[in-house]
Amino acid sequence: MSKIAVIASNGMAGRHIVAELVARGHEVTGFARGEINQSQAQSYVQKDLFDLTKVDLAGFDAVVDAFGTFSPETLHLHEKVVAFLADLLAGSETKLLIVGGAGSLYVNDDHSLQLFETPDFPAEFYDLAKAQAGALALIRQRQDVKWTFVSPAAEFEVDLPITGEYLLAGEVFTLNDKGQSAISYADYAKGFVAILESGQHLQERVSLLGR
Repeated sequence: MSKIAVIASNGMAGRHIVAELVARGHEVTGFARGEINQSQAQSYVQKDLFDLTKVDLAGFDAVVDAFGTFSPETLHLHEKVVAFLADLLAGSETKLLIVGGAGSLYVNDDHSLQLFETPDFPAEFYDLAKAQAGALALIRQRQDVKWTFVSPAAEFEVDLPITGEYLLAGEVFTLNDKGQSAISYADYAKGFVAILESGQHLQERVSLLGR
């Protein structure tokens, strides 16, 4: 059993990850702004993310950054949150696992990252993908944090079929055997927690998609 902190535990991704962690026997503390703990976390701390301190996150084996925002005026927070949490955990043994986006990124030959833009890439998601790509670029520069950036498939929806299975991929934009890049929140959470438990993929971005 590990002690895990989940930041933004009341959000959609946070609640699913907490549920999977608890089901696997981990001790989970949720952190969120709301007065009520909406997840299955055994402990709960009501606190604004940017009010967290190193003391708040001390003693955890891993911290999960499940923060997400979609409105244009808040997209810059993707980078700000990653930088803030990285600074709190810098030099510690605590792992930082980030619920990333940027599922439409691929790696160029020079190892730089570029948005994988297809003719049917939804224009309304471009700014979000770009913001999440910025967060990924930022954390890749941090060698003082044991981070892992876990991107969901391009289609990441709560009402997609829950199969209990997933595919682990890397930087390259990947499709399953059906030619799809999609995953439910529940299947993503299962894969996410498996990555956390493995202790592997440090300083790496990986991705998860449904079978």
